[in-house]
Amino acid sequence: MKIAIVGAGAIGGLLGARLSRAGEDVTFIARNKNLAAIQTNGFKLVLEDGTEELAPDAKAVLDMQEAGPQDVVFLTVKAHQVSDLLPNLLHMVTEKTMLVTMINGIPWWYFQKYSGPHAGTVLHSVDPDGRIAAQIDPGCIVGSIVYPAAELIAPGVVRVIEGNRFTLGELDGNRSERIDTLSRVMIRAGFKAPVTKDIRGEIWLKLWGNLSFNPISALSHATLEDICTFAPSRELAANMMREAQTVAEKLGVAFKVSLDQRIAGAQAIGAHKTSMLQDVEAGRALELNALVGSVVELGKITQTPTPSIDAIYAVARLLAHTLASQHGKLQVAPA
Repeated sequence: MKIAIVGAGAIGGLLGARLSRAGEDVTFIARNKNLAAIQTNGFKLVLEDGTEELAPDAKAVLDMQEAGPQDVVFLTVKAHQVSDLLPNLLHMVTEKTMLVTMINGIPWWYFQKYSGPHAGTVLHSVDPDGRIAAQIDPGCIVGSIVYPAAELIAPGVVRVIEGNRFTLGELDGNRSERIDTLSRVMIRAGFKAPVTKDIRGEIWLKLWGNLSFNPISALSHATLEDICTFAPSRELAANMMREAQTVAEKLGVAFKVSLDQRIAGAQAIGAHKTSMLQDVEAGRALELNALVGSVVELGKITQTPTPSIDAIYAVARLLAHTLASQHGKLQVAPA
């Protein structure tokens, strides 16, 4: 398969390196030092046990037009970056291309190919002017949930922390031939790639924790373990999750695990910094709209009060605004 990876970071690197090693024709869309490293050395993975895997045949280009039409495009960027990629992204996407969205939070396509009263609704929190929904054919899209944890430790080098599962799903819930083909390709590369008929339910199961633990950690500089074992923050997270569950259930989502089980799962990960806390410490833009603002918007759409989520969203937005306006970053250091 001809495969492009848009976003040659931790998850994109993990995907592309293993798919390339499995014999697929992989092109990374990269820039700066990452681009040069991949072009010179290929892509390297450092596994959980410290062993290394090299994908010497992986290619990298800066210009998506140079990559040309693809069989599969993995979109592994953050939600707020998609709009800026649109003009170039469409050079790689034809009517036969699978555009696999591996983006945290509620996606722009949530109400596309949706059987419910809100079908076709544009979510302004993740697609403010409706450009993404208008320009990307929903027929190309395959939803995906990312479960592995990894980090880009040097240009062209990713360290795998844990996990290898990427759940896949068609927007309309059908089990298509193309998604089965994609699943087989990913399994051949060493991943678990189950196909679900309820991709939105899977989105909410992951988002359930992300919408609470991410902003709380960004504001408090606490790890998952800290948040879950400190009674006041554990209760705050639980309140946010209860509000989100009510919103989701009004949209027809059934949760497969209990709230306590979801919190216990987060606690079991241990002293892990969430991605949003890592972004605060590095001075990067925060994924607030996709992870939290989208739930606030869905609360309004379903006429569901979300007071705890609203409050945390407000102060987290203020933090993001302060950091952005001062081009700053924030990290707790020993006194």
